[in-house]
Amino acid sequence: MRQPLPSACPDKTGTNRKTKLSTRDLSKHYGAVTALESATLDLPEGEFLTLLGPSGSGKSTLLMLVAGLVPPTGGNIWIDGKLATYLPPNKRDIGVVFQNYALFPHLTVEENIAFPLRMRRVASSQISAEVRHVLEAVQLPDVAARYPRELSGGQQQRIALARCMVYRPPVILMDEPLGALDRKLRDHMQLEIKDLHRRLGITVLYVTHDQEEAMAMSDRICLLNSGRIEQLGTPEDLYFHPRTLFAADFLGESNIFEAVLASAEGTPLLHTDGGLQVRACHAAMRPGERAKLIIRPESLRLLAPGDNADNEASGTVQESVFTGGVSRHYLKLANGPLLSVKQLTTGRGVSLEPGSEVRVGWDVEQTVVLAPESCAA
Repeated sequence: MRQPLPSACPDKTGTNRKTKLSTRDLSKHYGAVTALESATLDLPEGEFLTLLGPSGSGKSTLLMLVAGLVPPTGGNIWIDGKLATYLPPNKRDIGVVFQNYALFPHLTVEENIAFPLRMRRVASSQISAEVRHVLEAVQLPDVAARYPRELSGGQQQRIALARCMVYRPPVILMDEPLGALDRKLRDHMQLEIKDLHRRLGITVLYVTHDQEEAMAMSDRICLLNSGRIEQLGTPEDLYFHPRTLFAADFLGESNIFEAVLASAEGTPLLHTDGGLQVRACHAAMRPGERAKLIIRPESLRLLAPGDNADNEASGTVQESVFTGGVSRHYLKLANGPLLSVKQLTTGRGVSLEPGSEVRVGWDVEQTVVLAPESCAA
């Protein structure tokens, strides 16, 4: 049964920008299966917000609910300040860009872009002007007479975005739009889309399972896990200040240690199960409580004789892997797990011989402590 509809959506963006999309306690259940539970977020005008998570996390479900392609089980949606929870897709006036572009093969580029304007009964003279304007915006002014098959994958993606932008929808939804492209083209298109977003001020809700893509493109990331919002914040927030073990482990690489808080006086001191003594900036817990320590591989640096650091560890090199721009070293700690160390590759080379003994160090600010309530898988 449909819930009573509220008359207005509270604006909690904390910005001076107009809220273009809001959801409150949005849920979707399929029988006993929960696809999405109590998702609340606000998307201000001009923001690029990415829904990120593994398969089955709820990101595509959230996008389909916003698009109106599936009805919610509970909660509400506002688009451009208007309640849209039960509006059909064609009444929501939002743009959608799919992975396969969905361009009409029998229509020229100009006709493809003009299609949504013709459906809205815009005057022909205005349509021509709008099409020219949007082709300039995506930097493809000379392809109007071509057919989609005559364009590269990257060009087709830009035309799909142009067709979406031409009628100025309040929000553009992008569902894994780069998933079908090869890596080099995908990297290029990330920059293209981000540049268009910045130049034109469009508001984007973007879905991807690619962590690097989300980090590179987003103003904010909404990380989902098992149908719930795990953490919502800037890429820097999620990467350097994860609030849960899932967030720390899903975004990038992490060294994760079991530990117990030995002292909370001054700089907190923790003891790992492997015998390391580690200092951190913050530890919101009491002495004797267990926690997980998160240390990013790139936060570790190899220490030369005589060098010191806030935190230090010694280990034996198990493997040293050259991957081009970076080199990865895997150290076996005494009574501990493998420790991953990442370094920029230099011309002098940074390969370490297996079996050699090395020391690594890191700063207290680079130790993330997750209290017990944050460590549930």
